[in-house]
Amino acid sequence: MRVLVADDERLLADTVAEGLRRLSMAVDVCYDGAAAVELVSVHRYDVAVLDRDMPGRTGDEVCRHLTARRDGVRVLMLTAAAGVRDRVDGLSLGADDYLTKPFAFAELAARVQALGRRSREATPPVLDQHGIVLDIPRHTVSREGAVLSLTPKEFAVLTVLMRAEGRVVTAEQLLEQAWDEHADPFTNAVRVAVMTLRRKLGDPPVLHTVPRVGYRLGNA
Repeated sequence: MRVLVADDERLLADTVAEGLRRLSMAVDVCYDGAAAVELVSVHRYDVAVLDRDMPGRTGDEVCRHLTARRDGVRVLMLTAAAGVRDRVDGLSLGADDYLTKPFAFAELAARVQALGRRSREATPPVLDQHGIVLDIPRHTVSREGAVLSLTPKEFAVLTVLMRAEGRVVTAEQLLEQAWDEHADPFTNAVRVAVMTLRRKLGDPPVLHTVPRVGYRLGNA
């Protein structure tokens, strides 16, 4: 899942982003509405977490922009305004969910995960293929009943591959969906993550390299 966090409270934005990255999400961060609009014009996000009260171009304006684009990104609006009228106004702008500050990170993360599932074709929260069971909400993976210890990036790569349901996923697609905007497309980060993930998945091999194309999960 790729997420945009836009909030002029830098410490809050950075803390939220770091927490979401620990849950294997690719997260880009910005601190004003103008930067948020620029980022959504370049990247495809599943969820945007927007502070409603950013100076300059507000979260309301960014939300209207995203709604007009109709590209499927889901919006979670953050605000210190807790009144019913404020929540109604926020949702009427096109936001999909609304969370008042202060909030518990666990609740925000759960809401982002729920919105992420709605931003794409219906995907169950638990994926089960080739003896691999990946539980997205609980952030756990097992194969044939044995629990696997994956890094957040390995978990993200496996999620993308399992959602592809046997189709080939290119390195570029993995970079777009499992890394943030600072990923260098010329590094071997994808190859290394796939290599370590393949080792942890064990035998018989189910993660295959398709030469000059990409990677897929399935039988040889």
